[in-house]
Amino acid sequence: MHEPDHKDTYLAPVDAQLGRFIDQHRSMLVHCLDGLTEDEASRRMVPSKTTLLGLVKHATFVERVWFGEAVTGASRAELGIPETPDESFELAETDTIESVLAGYTQAVELSKSAVDGLNGDDLLPGNRRGPLPLRWVQQHMLRELAQHCGHADILRELLLAARTSQPD
Repeated sequence: MHEPDHKDTYLAPVDAQLGRFIDQHRSMLVHCLDGLTEDEASRRMVPSKTTLLGLVKHATFVERVWFGEAVTGASRAELGIPETPDESFELAETDTIESVLAGYTQAVELSKSAVDGLNGDDLLPGNRRGPLPLRWVQQHMLRELAQHCGHADILRELLLAARTSQPD
């Protein structure tokens, strides 16, 4: 997968490192859909609801929970997102690579705007668990994205392997 060049990341303050690592993983998740057909992107290769397109849709939900709900205290209904993580993997008939990527791009932009000017020690008041430091939320977000990038790598590998094993 693609990884942006951030040679100075290892010298940056921790908060900047976290932001850069999150952005790298956001980019890697987006690129998991490169060159795929709509059918491939939404194909279920495992018993769960997990598909490549569903992973990106779920990442949109995660962005809105951790940088929307946690920062603002707005309810999931107010944010227009599902109530549960499981529901966030569900694809609608109208979901396409283009529409899901557009939603994800918008969610990332909202996430960045929500924390602009904050530092890692600032408390985000809106989480269901109670106030959490931004740095904890960033670390959790990095963990979420890393896990889903791993899922995406495996699913993409399976999809591409299926292309070469199909008779012409």
